[in-house]
Amino acid sequence: MGNMATEITAFFLTISGWILVSSTLPTDYWKVSSVDGTVITTATFWSNLWKTCVTDSTGVSNCKDFPSMLALDAYIQVCRGLMIAAVSLGFFGAILALVGMKCTKIGGSKTTKARLTVLSGFHFILSGLCCMTACSIYARRITADFFDPLFVAQKFELGAALFIGWAGSVLCILGGLIFCLSLSEAEYSYSGAASFPTTCNKTSKPAQRPNKETQEPLRQFGRNAYV
Repeated sequence: MGNMATEITAFFLTISGWILVSSTLPTDYWKVSSVDGTVITTATFWSNLWKTCVTDSTGVSNCKDFPSMLALDAYIQVCRGLMIAAVSLGFFGAILALVGMKCTKIGGSKTTKARLTVLSGFHFILSGLCCMTACSIYARRITADFFDPLFVAQKFELGAALFIGWAGSVLCILGGLIFCLSLSEAEYSYSGAASFPTTCNKTSKPAQRPNKETQEPLRQFGRNAYV
C-alpha cells in the first residue's frame, strides 16, 4: 500500500510539472521590457519563442511573428527544440506511468509494470532537464545582454514564463526520481525467488519412533492356538 501511495504522489507531481512545462511553450512573457513616462508606462515590449510584441498604455498590442526559422538566432532555435522535446517526453512518460502503476489493471505482470514505471520516471527526468536547459539558455542570453555595457539596444528582463518553466522542470525531475526509486529491492528479490521454488526451506519432520510404553504387545499364538 505504501508503494502504491508513493507512485500516486509521483504521478501527481510529474503531471503537474508537465502541465507547467506545456503551458510555458506558448506563454507570451519570456522576456519583457518597459518604457516609462513621467506618470504611466508608455509601452511594454515582450517576446517569446514565436513572436515579439509591444503593448501601449491603452492596452492595445501589436505583434510580429518571427519571419523565418532560418533567420532566427541559434539560441531561439535550440530553445524551441528543447521545449518541444520536453512536452513530447512528458506525454509519453504519462502514458507509461498510467500503464505501469500498480493501481491500474493494465500492463501485464508485476515485473513488466515495474519496468514501465521506471521507464516513465526516466522520461519525466529527461523532460524536466530539457525544459530547464531551454529556460536557462534563454535567461543566460537575457542577463548577458543586460549586463553588457557595450550592448546599446533595448535591454530586457526575465519574464514569467521562465519561472513557470523552472518550476515545472523541478516537479518533473522530482516525480521522475520518485518513480525510479519507488521499487524496493526486496520486491525484486521476492519476485525472482518465487519463480524458482526450492526445497531448501522445507523442514523434514523426524521419523517418529513408536513408544515402547504405549505400543500394543504383539500377539503370539502357540502351535495349537485357535484363532
